[in-house]
Amino acid sequence: LALPVAAFIVVFLAWPVATVLYTAFADGQGGFTTGHIGAFLSISLMREAFVNSLVVALGSVAFATLIAVPLAYLTVRFEFRGAALVQTLGVLPLVMPPFVGAVALQLLFGRNGSINLLLGEAFGIRIPFMDGLNGVIFVEGLHYFPFILLNLVAALGNIDGAMEEAAQNLGSHGFRLFRRVVFPLAAPGFVAGAALVFVKVFDDLGTPLVLNVTNMLAPQAYLRITSVGLEDPIGYVIALVMIVFSIGALALSARITRGRDYATLTRGGSALRKRPLTGRSAVLAYGWVLLVLALVLSPHLGLLLLSLAKVWSYSVLPEGFTLQHFALVLTDSRRMIGNTLLYCTLAAGIDVVLGTAIAYLVLRTRLPGRHWLDWGASAALAIPGIVLAIGFLRAFRGIELPFVGGALTASWIAIMLAYAVRRLPYAVRSCVAALQQVHVLLEEAAQSLGANRRRTARRIVIPLLMGGILAGFVTSFTTAAVELSATILLVTSESQAPLSYGIYLYNQSIATRGPAAALGVIAIVIVALGMYVSQRLLEA
Repeated sequence: LALPVAAFIVVFLAWPVATVLYTAFADGQGGFTTGHIGAFLSISLMREAFVNSLVVALGSVAFATLIAVPLAYLTVRFEFRGAALVQTLGVLPLVMPPFVGAVALQLLFGRNGSINLLLGEAFGIRIPFMDGLNGVIFVEGLHYFPFILLNLVAALGNIDGAMEEAAQNLGSHGFRLFRRVVFPLAAPGFVAGAALVFVKVFDDLGTPLVLNVTNMLAPQAYLRITSVGLEDPIGYVIALVMIVFSIGALALSARITRGRDYATLTRGGSALRKRPLTGRSAVLAYGWVLLVLALVLSPHLGLLLLSLAKVWSYSVLPEGFTLQHFALVLTDSRRMIGNTLLYCTLAAGIDVVLGTAIAYLVLRTRLPGRHWLDWGASAALAIPGIVLAIGFLRAFRGIELPFVGGALTASWIAIMLAYAVRRLPYAVRSCVAALQQVHVLLEEAAQSLGANRRRTARRIVIPLLMGGILAGFVTSFTTAAVELSATILLVTSESQAPLSYGIYLYNQSIATRGPAAALGVIAIVIVALGMYVSQRLLEA
């Protein structure tokens, strides 16, 4: 069981990534060189792209923190109407990938967008929400702040309320109480969420491309590989830098909280007493919540309006509405929808099979090195999609498919395998969590009645794991349905393009942004239904 799992991880994850790393240091004659790194540093555009990627990633973390921290603190520490609705809508951005909502946000917050048109008419001012790097930070922070929100809400909920009350009895209140007691105890949740935001933004390719911001690392890696070719060493150095900073961000987040004690004697839910909001505090809190919810809903509202708009340019609202965009994409892009369903179904199926096997090997056997399977599968989280796609193109070039015919890298199978590798960690975590709730005594009872290990797994373990397996399947399916970073390099013809690639193609022209929005709405509906089904399965 362990051998095929290990073979999949080595062939489709470790080997492509190792190929990228090797090429970044290869001199073309079998030797080792650091000259490519020197060449990378000598190009002013590359230095600018590196700095811009760091600025955007850190700026997005700061913007996401500004939204998430007050929202988490208000919903966990205070009583007010609509707190549950706020937490529910607070994760709504995760339904929409940032590159899908980027165009809609341009129409709302761009230089000639709805908000700036209103500000210009009323006050004669315009705010550069979407200019250059500001636009990328605005879109990314708005879409990824739920990572901080979810982790921080969980961390705040586990703090012993008696510690906060003791600080209040000693005279600490307001922001001082939050800064000195509450936030330090919730730091692990914040750091974990901030690290995820940093990695997601640093690696994102779709949003900068849609916003026409190419002076960042991910767009430069894509442009170098597609324009210069697979032999260009600078593209591999860019991939190396992205890998190092992605892994470094996750490692740093673990190191920051290492060696410190955040434990409390009781869980926050049992000892915490929420405080009512009154007077000025209530006005400020509700004002902030309404502002955040308006921002959260703006991409979805803008995308829906754009998908129904006849014309929307230099006006606050569209000039008339139509369903022609949906009719167009349901006719011309039907194959893209079918491709998405096919690729994501196969990828999610592979993920849950591997995830179930890894969970069983790690939790139910004493196989030497079994934890390496878990770590290897989880490593895909730190590998940017563009890097994995470059690795696929380099590692598998010249490899022919015996039954399908043609090169592997020119077929849809490469896209499907990339989806499976990128989403494997989600299935593994879901299956591990499910198996941890199945007591080993149930399996021992079956074996004592004469069932062998294989029969026990088939009749006892798998049925009890089915909820976690289905949740892992749906999670892998829905997140793969809007994958663009790996897709954009691996698609070789429109006949094999999935939804995400179709949205990107339609967005290349102002005249076809309506169909792009319609296709985006369809993608969001697929993801939303998947997330709803996943949540119901987890609750069951």
